[in-house]
Formats: sequence, structure tokens, C-alpha cells
Amino acid sequence: MAVFAERIALWVEAASVYRDRRVLLITLLGVSSGFPLGILGDPLSAVLILNGMSKETIGYFGLLGIPYAVKFLWAPILDRFRLPLLTRLLGRRRGWIVAMQIALMCAIGTLSGVDFAREILAAALITFAIAFFSASQDIVIDAYRVEILEERQLGAGAATVVLGYRFGQVGVAAMGLFVASAFGWTVAFILMAGFAIVGVIAVLLCAEPHEIGEMSKSRSRGLEFKKLVVEPLTDFFARPGWAHIFGVIVFYKLGDAVLSVMQTPFFIELGFTLPEIAGVKKVIGFAALMLGGLIGGALVAGLGILRSLLFCGLLQASTNLVFVYQAWAGHDVFVLGLTVAAENIATGMGAAAFVAFLSSLCNRAYTATQYALLTSVFGGVRTVLSASSGWLADRMDWISFFVLTTVLALPGMYFVWYLMRRYSNTDNETTE
Repeated sequence: MAVFAERIALWVEAASVYRDRRVLLITLLGVSSGFPLGILGDPLSAVLILNGMSKETIGYFGLLGIPYAVKFLWAPILDRFRLPLLTRLLGRRRGWIVAMQIALMCAIGTLSGVDFAREILAAALITFAIAFFSASQDIVIDAYRVEILEERQLGAGAATVVLGYRFGQVGVAAMGLFVASAFGWTVAFILMAGFAIVGVIAVLLCAEPHEIGEMSKSRSRGLEFKKLVVEPLTDFFARPGWAHIFGVIVFYKLGDAVLSVMQTPFFIELGFTLPEIAGVKKVIGFAALMLGGLIGGALVAGLGILRSLLFCGLLQASTNLVFVYQAWAGHDVFVLGLTVAAENIATGMGAAAFVAFLSSLCNRAYTATQYALLTSVFGGVRTVLSASSGWLADRMDWISFFVLTTVLALPGMYFVWYLMRRYSNTDNETTE
């Protein structure tokens, strides 16, 4: 009984990290980071398929997310360069966040005036611009989050940023589908653009992190290539086990990446309406994501990063099979609720553990560059393979497709297990 009480006390202490004001405010930054992907997800897929585009075309539209894959190329500039007026008012990190929010609002608002049936090239160019501004914003928000939190708060910070991220992603997508079904896509895209104001509010509530001494010195020497690119990358690749770390990054969420693009076309093909999809994702999906993110953050604090990563990854892979049951059930809203709930709980848990893992890898002197490099590796795989998901879905039945997405997650589990075996003596193994 005493052992049980002690265990409960340890979990309560681990969960106490959520009370820190910095951790809570990061939730708003997560919303700011997630809402552009919400627009590029279900609403964009829906407007394309309802305008007669094939699943293969929708899949190839995913290639426009390439800025997420190569954002490390301009991350060093955001790590050092300052916007004069906004930096004076808000600081270096917060100034860039506000600038990207303004750019996103303008780009998404422009998308509201596009005729997708006749102006597909214009839609593609604007979509690319949204992805570029969103990826640039992510560089700064990720760096900001890592810099203001203590090491023991990284799991909670990851959970809350994922919570906010998913709220922005799911919330804006559900709102867009609801509004589009009632008032049309023009009004929907204008209202979705308004989500950018959340990032501005978050910036005003948060403080600017302290500068690292070495970073301050490098400013006086200008944007030197060595300081901007060579040193951050050399620092990362000098650590032991970097190749296996990349294996985790590439494969951990591979199955989810392939599945996610085809979710809305799958549901529409089964006969679900836009309000049905939006309603289930908004209510059940968000609640499940919130629960999963909070559980994932607590697991990281209580079990350590790699153990949590393995557990959440296995759960995440297995829930892809719930879509097989949905394919058998067909147009059944109750089963849709079960599918969305299972997928989102596992996704929230896996995302919290994965973000904590990436955060633990960064040297704080090069936060933006190194985090951008790590997420770019994942983003590159996600972009290329999600683009092929439509091609696969056109040539496979849905059950085979969802089984394949489960199998694609297994190599990531191997790499996590390998890192656990190699670095079993420490909690934050991969940071050494």
C-alpha cells in the first residue's frame, strides 16, 4: 500500500509541471502554430474533392508543404537576423512570430477569393505561401518554447504545445467545414484567417527569452556562415547515435503521415457530410486530443522520454487499424466517433512524446537551427510520402491501405528500442 501511495505521489509531482505559467501560455503558441495546417488539411482536401479533383491530385497537392521539409535552410537567418521595429517592441523571437502571423492572415485571406475549379494554379501558389509562412513561424515558436522552459518541463511543454497545436488544427478545420457547408468557402477562408490573432495575443502575454551569450556576440560579426550553419550542424552530428536518432525522426510518425491526407476523402467516400465530419472531429476529436496530449506529457515526466516514446508509438500504430473497422462499418456516425477518438488519443500521446524527444536533442545555443533540422527531416518524409498516399489509395482498397499505414510505423519502433537499449542508464539519453 505504501509503495502504491508513493507511486501516486510521484505521478502527482510529475503532473505539477502543468501549473507553470510558461507551460500554459505555450498552449496559445501551439494554437498559432497548428491552425495553418488545419487549413491545409481537411478544408483544402474537401474543397478540392468537391471541385472534382481526384485523390491522386489531392495527394500531390501535399507536395506544396515542402517548406516544412526544408525550413532548416532559412532557420539560421531567423536564429540571428532581427526585424528592427518589431524587435524593439517585442524582442527577436516574438517579433518574428508576429510578422509571420500577419503574413499568414494575408495569405489565407487571399485564398478566399480563388475559384478552385478554374484557378488551380493560383490556389497552389497561395497554398505554398501559407506553408512557407507557417513553417517559418514554427521555426521561431519551437526555438522560443525550448529556450524559456527548464529541462524537466520539456515534456509538459511538448504536451501543451501539442494540445494547442491540435486545437488550432482541429478547431480551424472543423469551423471551416461547418462554415463552408452553410455560407460557402469564401466566408470560411476569411474566418479561418482570423485565427492568426491567437498568435498575436500569445506574444503579448509571453516574455522574450534571455539571449545566450554566444548568440549575442555573434550578432556583432554579422550573419557569418560558420556561426549560422556549420556550428549548429557540427554540434548535432558530433553526438553519438545521431544516425539512429534520425531513424526515429524519419519513421516514428510515418504511418500517420500517409494516413492523414486521405482521412477526409475516405470519410466523404463513405457518405459522411461535411457537418458530420466537422462535428465529430470538433467535439470528440478535440477532447480526445486534449486527453492524449496531457497523458503523453505526464508519461514523459514520469517514465522518461524514450520509454514514453516507445509506448505511445506502439499505441499510435495500432489505432490505424481502427480505420479498418470504419471501412467495414461504412456510414455509421457512432463508429466514426470511435475511430476519431481512438486515433486522436493515440496521436496526442505520440505527438507529446515525439516533441519532447526532439526538444531534448537541441543545444540551446543553436535552438532554432537544430530544431528546424530535426523537424525538416520528419517534414521531408511526411511531404513526399503523403503526396504518394493518393496514388496508393487509388490503387488499393481502403482496408489494405490502412494496414499498410500500420506496417509503416514499425521501423520507428525499432529505432526507439535501439536507443533505449544503448542509452538505458540515463533518462534524457539522447541529449548526451
